[in-house]
Amino acid sequence: MDLSPAPGASTAAEVAAAASVDPSLAPDASTAAEVTAAASVDPSLAPDASSSAKAEDERFALLMSIGEECIQTDELRLLLQNKEKAFPICYDGFEPSGRMHIAQGIVKTINVNKMIRAGCKVKIWIADWFAQLNNKMGGDLEKIQTVGRYMIEIWKAAGMDLDGVEFLWSSEEINKRADEYWTLVMDIARRNKVKRITRCCTIMGRADNEELTAAQIFYPCMQCADIFFLKADICQLGMDQRKVNMLAREYCDDIKRKHKPIILSHHMLPGFKEGQEKMSKSDPSSAIFMEDDEAQVNLKIKQAFCPSNIVEGNPCLEYIKYIVFPWFERFEVVRKEKNGCSKTFLSMDDLITDYASGALHPADVKPALAKAINEILKPVRDHFNTSKEAKNLLNTVKMYRVSN
Repeated sequence: MDLSPAPGASTAAEVAAAASVDPSLAPDASTAAEVTAAASVDPSLAPDASSSAKAEDERFALLMSIGEECIQTDELRLLLQNKEKAFPICYDGFEPSGRMHIAQGIVKTINVNKMIRAGCKVKIWIADWFAQLNNKMGGDLEKIQTVGRYMIEIWKAAGMDLDGVEFLWSSEEINKRADEYWTLVMDIARRNKVKRITRCCTIMGRADNEELTAAQIFYPCMQCADIFFLKADICQLGMDQRKVNMLAREYCDDIKRKHKPIILSHHMLPGFKEGQEKMSKSDPSSAIFMEDDEAQVNLKIKQAFCPSNIVEGNPCLEYIKYIVFPWFERFEVVRKEKNGCSKTFLSMDDLITDYASGALHPADVKPALAKAINEILKPVRDHFNTSKEAKNLLNTVKMYRVSN
């Protein structure tokens, strides 16, 4: 698959044709003239070349720190240089499908706040209809929407900068602009073979060889359409969503659209058990959930796979890298003098060096990790203990049966 940018600009006819399928594909009406006009009123608003380049580099570095993979980095640079896109739109989405684990709660909070600091507008797509298509909560839309409200409540408590976030419910937004949405979905569907669409089924947490319902086969076409429907410049989803994001870029090639959505895929945190690539909501011991109490966190981390001297595939070290360091910018290990004294690590590289050499032992790592995670989760616990509405939401969600 060629991941390089599409050569050349599309013709006016091609742009018009694409826009007839989806109005969001039409060129942006705003121009650099607005920036010039503002500067003529107040010269201080005119961008300084050196400071502008530095700011662009900082924004680029901040966004790149989110992604395990970026397709394409040169396109991201051009987006940040585009004066007509002062606030690029970053799209993320989730299926409300049960209790929230720490990757959804804290890693998403970290990434969303980085996108906002980088000057982006974040749209979070609450995919309630998608969860229903995927038979989550037994396909009960009311339960699914209750779970969605519970998740928003968690992000609020976790410190997500909600002023820079727009939460959009798929059921509401699609109904508002149904003609636009379904025309786009049908165009994507007719341009792709069933085999290409079923290759995307892993985005739903389904195996390649799993028998799918007709609704589930329709799901990737809809998720691909979401990207254009929301006018997303950047798709900031997990690596497990890569296939459908690539489908969106292929669709751009098909309709001769020059500007493709940039894919910024974050790393997927593993489960606590050996060889467990992803956390599982159906296996509570494999993950820390956002409302787990201190004792539960301590026990799960104590029992986690954490082989001495082995860095690769070590879930405890991944938690430190992707949660603790981005949150605290350090990792503190408390030890007795006979065990090497206490030490504060200021970089993951230093921690890896010590761990690989045996200077840092799992018995040092686990209690320090548990302490850090409990500190991060404390505001969430406090919120669900003191807010009656939040507590009722949590108790309701806990009663729901988690469906795969």
